[in-house]
Amino acid sequence: MSHDQNFKNLILDYPQQAIELFAPEEAEGLRDPAVRILPVREEQLKERLGERFRELDTPLLVEWPDQRREALLFLFEEDTQARRFSVHRLIHYCVDISELLNIQRLVPVVIFLQSRVHKQPFTLNGDAGEYLWFRYLAYAFRGQRAEDHYASDNLIARLNLPNMRYSPSQRVEVYAHAVRGLLSLEPDRDRQLKYLDFIDIYAHLSEDERMTYQQHYANDATTVSGFAQRFLKQGIEQGIEQGIEQGLDRGRIEGESALLTRQLHKRFGTLDEATQARLRGASIEQLERWGEQFVEAQTLDDVFRETP
Repeated sequence: MSHDQNFKNLILDYPQQAIELFAPEEAEGLRDPAVRILPVREEQLKERLGERFRELDTPLLVEWPDQRREALLFLFEEDTQARRFSVHRLIHYCVDISELLNIQRLVPVVIFLQSRVHKQPFTLNGDAGEYLWFRYLAYAFRGQRAEDHYASDNLIARLNLPNMRYSPSQRVEVYAHAVRGLLSLEPDRDRQLKYLDFIDIYAHLSEDERMTYQQHYANDATTVSGFAQRFLKQGIEQGIEQGIEQGLDRGRIEGESALLTRQLHKRFGTLDEATQARLRGASIEQLERWGEQFVEAQTLDDVFRETP
């Protein structure tokens, strides 16, 4: 089981709610229907071709098409345990993607699954002064009391109730509130199926606890049982997984295309219709190659040149 993939899917499916939960300080104005939130490339350019590339967890670009605010990039990193986290690596990520995308408005967010304590900020000092100051937003699930989020209208918070702090005697109660949040806040049946599995993964209910849940939360349990029967009878597991992957791929393509269009417009001016159509119809591989060539391009032709 990949916790990174679980949370990557969660953030990409519910990007606005992810920002509102994990970075509330920066979430003002995101409910405006005109605001676009797009995933962007996860692989950073290598300094040398033989090196292993640095891969981000989930970068999201927020754009205001009316230009009332400059684009803002959210860089989400998920770490299951604090000992795996490296602030030096995070600084590299932030500086690299800022240079690559030519963007200075960037919010680093680290999501800890099993940790509560974070040392902030990170500084580099000499005898005469401070020369580097770096801070990131940290969200630790274990630092949250589950019962404080029972009535939350943020679906990500409700799905993650089992990852928050509660006593063992509350496990069934926490599970029930997570399931109820999913059923009430997510109308799409396929996503309900998808994230019921997410809740099950992190709740770890025993057979006795499942029996208790069915007895005390009969209405919800009946709905969940209906999901399971539908899931088995229709044999749609593979189809759902393929649909999820296709959706993520389409989101990446749209994000790459929008980002490259913005960069090209900023450097070379208004793009003609043929160039815009070329960007809209490109594959993810083409967009990534053009994005790499954009870094050193002197003309628009340099960006789209065919490499050997």
